Amino acid sequence: MQNRVAITGMGIISSIGNTVEANLHALLNEKKGIAPIVNIETRHKDDIKVGEILQTNAQLAESLNLPQNNTYSRTALLGCIAAKQALKQANINDIKAFRTGLISSTSAGGMDMTEKHFQKYQSNPESRKFISSHHAVDSTEKIAEYLGITEFSTTISTACSSAANAIMLGARLIKSGQLDRVIVGGTDGLAKFTINGFKTLMILSDSDCTPFDANRKGLNLGEAAAYLVLESDALVKHDNKAVLGYLAGYGNANDAFHQTASSENGEGAFLAMSKALDVAQLAPEHISYINAHGTATPNNDLSEGQAIKRIFGYAIPDFSSTKAFTGHTLAAAGAIEAVYSVLALQNNVMFPNLNFKTAIPELNILPVTKVTEKPIDYVLSNSFGFGGNCSTLIFSKTP
Repeated sequence: MQNRVAITGMGIISSIGNTVEANLHALLNEKKGIAPIVNIETRHKDDIKVGEILQTNAQLAESLNLPQNNTYSRTALLGCIAAKQALKQANINDIKAFRTGLISSTSAGGMDMTEKHFQKYQSNPESRKFISSHHAVDSTEKIAEYLGITEFSTTISTACSSAANAIMLGARLIKSGQLDRVIVGGTDGLAKFTINGFKTLMILSDSDCTPFDANRKGLNLGEAAAYLVLESDALVKHDNKAVLGYLAGYGNANDAFHQTASSENGEGAFLAMSKALDVAQLAPEHISYINAHGTATPNNDLSEGQAIKRIFGYAIPDFSSTKAFTGHTLAAAGAIEAVYSVLALQNNVMFPNLNFKTAIPELNILPVTKVTEKPIDYVLSNSFGFGGNCSTLIFSKTP
């Protein structure tokens, strides 16, 4: 039998809290983190709202005991904080005691450092040390170094499905026996690059986003990092570890429809959910709750809704999008919502789809709009990225 994949630790920092406990408290008390921009000087301060972590890079670095002259981007800083939390909860004191890997994901990489220093690169030699912080791999390398991981590390950047794909790859490395445990997740700090890019695409909302609402206007960007510790069954038994939940299934598909848009019938989402159910050996009726991708853009919510209806027919499980709390955290989204999915399992609770008023006429489906308790055995979590890269994860309480 292939190794089953247990989740033994989680860490998160987002606009609604700097720990797992703080995020859960915000979710249960409907405390959203969407607000006007504070940390970034941009002409769009009055145009959009974001899910921002209200700490400067210097404050984040100080919490990690890094020297003042460090070259950590905001993406790397957030990643180190969340990954450190995950290791602590998993009670891992010796990172080299077992074959341990890191799979981290990002979209923005070190853009915040590049934006700050690029005009000085030629005139100020001191600024050139930040050039290496630009690429996506730099944050992964810094997190691995900070944690002491040397066995294996890699970076995934598949837009908004990145962290879900990191979790998926980590599970496959454990199942195939190549690693005993893997720290998996994603991190993205806000930067002008992402703000201006999404503004150009004309999919940002000037108010709080409204996932799955007929009058949705677009998404709110967010910044965050989240990591989970995946461990093999054998390692869990060896160390007699507490298990938070299990990764029961996963699927990835690409409908190759458009660079930024999803297909009208949700083909990629449909295939990803179908594959995840197959891997988990579950029927659609086993799913208790769906943490939907739910970006609040006209295209995504209609497409994802069509795919959900194709999978579940007239028996659609309770579902909601938590992006109205945190904003869309890009590469981190799949990991943020993986943490929320495990919290839903642990607490037998579904988190509300904030700001919802009117059903999309073509779908006529209603999300959960209040904190709702019920027995939950399986949570399906969707993460869909640009380029049609669609991924689905299924989490369970038991193996």
